[in-house]
Amino acid sequence: MHVIFWKLLEMLVPPLKRIRHRKLMHHQALQLVKCVCSEIKSLDNSKANSILTGPFLLGAQNGISEIVKEILKSFPHSITFLDEENHSVFHLAAMYRHEKIFKIVHQQSEQFKISLSLLLDNRRNNILHLVGYKGCQDRLDLNPGAVLQMQRELQWYKEVEKFVLPQERKSKNSDGKTPLTIFNEEHHELVAHETQWIVSMATSCTVAASLIATVAFAAAITVPGGNNSNGLPIFSNRKSFIVFAVSDALALLSSITTVISFLSIFTSRYAVNDFLYALPNRLIIGLISLFLSVASLMIAFSSTIFLVVSQKNDRDSHTNNHIGLCTSYLVYLPSASSPP
Repeated sequence: MHVIFWKLLEMLVPPLKRIRHRKLMHHQALQLVKCVCSEIKSLDNSKANSILTGPFLLGAQNGISEIVKEILKSFPHSITFLDEENHSVFHLAAMYRHEKIFKIVHQQSEQFKISLSLLLDNRRNNILHLVGYKGCQDRLDLNPGAVLQMQRELQWYKEVEKFVLPQERKSKNSDGKTPLTIFNEEHHELVAHETQWIVSMATSCTVAASLIATVAFAAAITVPGGNNSNGLPIFSNRKSFIVFAVSDALALLSSITTVISFLSIFTSRYAVNDFLYALPNRLIIGLISLFLSVASLMIAFSSTIFLVVSQKNDRDSHTNNHIGLCTSYLVYLPSASSPP
């Protein structure tokens, strides 16, 4: 019954068949790795190392954490495997920005982490030098916003920096460059591109927020229905008017918050470290407040329409009542005045 259900579901939703096929291939590949590892255990260390080094490092390079985890589980010493450029699994995880593999290595003993962080490749790059190079474009594209790409790169650099000894943070490679120098040079174009993007975004959102603030302020001083002789709004005793007042005030405050948030972006230095917290936080606050101002303005508009329509309906009902009373009176008057 279970098989029939899934077959029917795959016929109704064709993408599920591809997902199921990929999951099945993934499961079979993992079972194959487990089987191979169990067979290799019977070999001596030199043969086992020659067989496992390639798949282990290739899995780390491509971010296949299950293969890396299974080989490490069966052969703990595989963490010391190196490629032709003298890169370990720790270096590859940082270079290619594979967070899961980085965490797997991080869970190993402290001695392994320290020794791997001190390891230099053929160009005398330590792990902080390597993470200073720009990540692959497919890894950068995983972040939805342009400004978040630079933030992710900075987060990786700061995280790897924790595992490096203080003296290694300023060490120079064979080209005479420190890790920070490499990071700034490699990300110069990305910083320029994201600066242009965030300025363009801030400009557009500031214009939209200014228009919303203008409309909300105008609606606040010209309330629907006008004021009575005492200066109070005519519809002040209605619930829909309270909804209008609250939503209009919220639209005004949130739009002003948006303008202030994006103006603070214009005054930023656009330094590399600004992309870590300052600029992303200001952008997120500005976008959230802009969305809130638009939603509040729509609620205020809807409540105004409801007030006007309900007032018109009340007038129509009063008019119909008067016409009904007059008609009844005209019908009743001749019958009342006629003699019995």
